[in-house]
Amino acid sequence: MAYTAIDDSTLYFSSTIWTGNGSDNRNIVIDGTGMQPDFLWIKSRNDTDNHRLVDSVRGATKHLESDGNGAEQTSSNVKAFTSTGVTLSNNGSVNANSELYVGWSWKESATAGFDICSWTGNGSAQNISHNLSKVPTMIIVKNRTDDSSDWYCYNVHNGNTHSILLNTNGAKVGAYSDNWNNTTPTSSVFTVGSSNSTGGSSSDNMIAYVFTDIQGFSKFGTYIGNGSGPNGPFVYTGFKPAFVMFKRTNSTSAWSMQDSKRIPFNEGNKALFANTNAAESTSDNSMDFVSNGFRVRTDTSNYNTSNGTYIYMAFAENPFVTSSGVPATAR
Repeated sequence: MAYTAIDDSTLYFSSTIWTGNGSDNRNIVIDGTGMQPDFLWIKSRNDTDNHRLVDSVRGATKHLESDGNGAEQTSSNVKAFTSTGVTLSNNGSVNANSELYVGWSWKESATAGFDICSWTGNGSAQNISHNLSKVPTMIIVKNRTDDSSDWYCYNVHNGNTHSILLNTNGAKVGAYSDNWNNTTPTSSVFTVGSSNSTGGSSSDNMIAYVFTDIQGFSKFGTYIGNGSGPNGPFVYTGFKPAFVMFKRTNSTSAWSMQDSKRIPFNEGNKALFANTNAAESTSDNSMDFVSNGFRVRTDTSNYNTSNGTYIYMAFAENPFVTSSGVPATAR
């Protein structure tokens, strides 16, 4: 059984929804334990505002956008991190009057398998230290300085000679030795090549969000689509998901994002897409979240084309079985 050291997932990950009120200096409390986030990803649900990604390493007032390849911007969208959440401005991307928002929050912790790494590029391959004490299974890298560098992702299922781009719908790309230097990450470092997008040119500021699987809390897996509408693949994660992001790797598809806060019941049908600024889609009943994983309920290309290869990153609402042996329930 999938026992875990993390019984309360909201200590390390949480989805929070709010309705904007147009006020400045608005405090948002992160749902669950009210944690101070180290990485916060905000998206308007009913408008075409860009994604806003902020973190405690770069500072709350410096944001990146997952749906574009632009450089880091300084803004007052998110004004500060607090002990229980964040302080927002009245900017339309985060707090316009009557607009709906979701924020996904992560706490930096080896226990939860998440680290934020920053470095300065030098135009050559480098080993970048991380603090996970385990081998990373997903690394999301962005050149903060260059205004035309894509978001490059390493995924253990794609290997060290391929990448997939967060800001596009493209299939995985490779083999390029200048991305990861054809080197698999270790429990202490990951390697970036001479690419401007992963290693960085001389003096470029770089950022990476580094993840590894934690039993009962997070999973970075893969599955093969069967093309069957309501009877798609069942994917075992070892926990009841709170959030799952999907991407097909052998052809084009969106980076689809589902969570249990916006969709508190099955079937899940409110997708946002990391690579576009599109508003929330409700056109497909795509999946069920259950106590030990999820079942795909659609045959659309974003989730379940026959013989399509998909990767996913998932975080828990509840472990399948807690550290004391108590089983979780489906929603």
